[in-house]
Amino acid sequence: MTGDDKELTKSATTATKGGPPTYAANDLRVFVAALEKLGYRPESLLKAAGLLPTAWDDPDARIPCHAFGAVIGRAMQERPMKNLGVRMAAETPIGSFPLLDYLILTSGTVGEGIKQLTRYFRLVVAPVTFDIREGEDPIVVMISAEDNTLSIEFSVSLGVLHFRREAESRYDPEFVAFAHKLDDVGEVERILECKVRSPAPWSGWALTRSAWDLPLRRRDSQLRQLLEQQADEMVSRIPVADGVGFDVRRVLTKRVAAGEATIASVARELATTPRTLQRRLAAAGLSFQDLVEQTREEIAEKYLTNVSLSIAEISYLLGYSEPSALHRAFKRWKGMTPQAFREALRGKG
Repeated sequence: MTGDDKELTKSATTATKGGPPTYAANDLRVFVAALEKLGYRPESLLKAAGLLPTAWDDPDARIPCHAFGAVIGRAMQERPMKNLGVRMAAETPIGSFPLLDYLILTSGTVGEGIKQLTRYFRLVVAPVTFDIREGEDPIVVMISAEDNTLSIEFSVSLGVLHFRREAESRYDPEFVAFAHKLDDVGEVERILECKVRSPAPWSGWALTRSAWDLPLRRRDSQLRQLLEQQADEMVSRIPVADGVGFDVRRVLTKRVAAGEATIASVARELATTPRTLQRRLAAAGLSFQDLVEQTREEIAEKYLTNVSLSIAEISYLLGYSEPSALHRAFKRWKGMTPQAFREALRGKG
C-alpha cells in the first residue's frame, strides 16, 4: 500500500461529532476551490460565511451548514453564472473527496462503483438520496435533494464526468436528466458530452447494461475492502440525528404522499436491503413504524396550515385510504381531531 493510501485510511477513522448540523471542512474547501477556478475570490467567499482562510487547516474541522449557502450566495451576488453546479463539478478533480472517491474507483466496474457511491455518499457534502433502477432498460440512477438544485447539478455532473474518466473503455450515459429547468441546456450538453433532458420527471442519468459493466481502471479489491471497513466504522459513529434515522426520515418525507412508506421502498432508495436497514435502525434504538408516524405527523401539521387543502385531500396526500384513518391517527398524536387543530390555528391567527 502506498503512503497516500495509508493516509487515506487514517483520515477515515475520524468520528463525526454531535451538536448543530455541520459538514466536514474539506467539503467546503472543495466547493471554494472549484469557485476559485471559475474566477471567484476565496477571501470574499469565506468572509461572507464568517470564516478565516485557515478554516480547513484542521482535517477534522466541521463547518456549519449555513456557511455553504453563504459562500454560494456571495458568489452569485458578485457574478451570476449559469449552470453553476455543473460548472463547479467540471472543475472538481478526482480525489477531492478522498475516502468516497477511492471507495468508488477501486470498485471492479462502473455499476459496482455507482453502488458504492449510493452507499457512502452521505459521508460527504449535502444530504442527497439515490434510487438505482437496475432492472430497467436502460438502467436509471435517480438523485434527489430537496429544494437544492445546485447539489443535484453538482452530484449528477460529478458522477457522469468522473466515471467517464475512470472507465477503461468509453463511458457514455444514454442521457442525463434534471427535474428543474437548467439555465442553459446546450452548455450542459457540451460539458457532459451527452444528451440532456431538462426539465424532466426526475434527476440523474441513464446508462446501458454494457456501460454499467465497464471495468474501472483503478480496480483493487483488497484496497476497497480496507476502505470499506474504515468507512463503515465512520458511518457507525455518525450520531442518530445525522445517521440512519435522518436518512429514513428524509426518504419518508417524499414517499408517504405516494403511498410508498414501506421499509422495502425506503431501503431501495438508500441502496441497502430491508433486513440491513432494520438491523441498523434497531442498533440505533429506532423503530421504522415510529419514524413513519413521526413523518406523517409533521407533514399533517404542515398541510393543515394550508387552508386550500381539505382534510380528505390531506388524508390522501399522507397515503391514507380514507379520512377516518387520518382522524384516528391525529387524535393519537395531538389529542384532537384535524378539524379542531385547524380551528385552533385560525384562532391563533
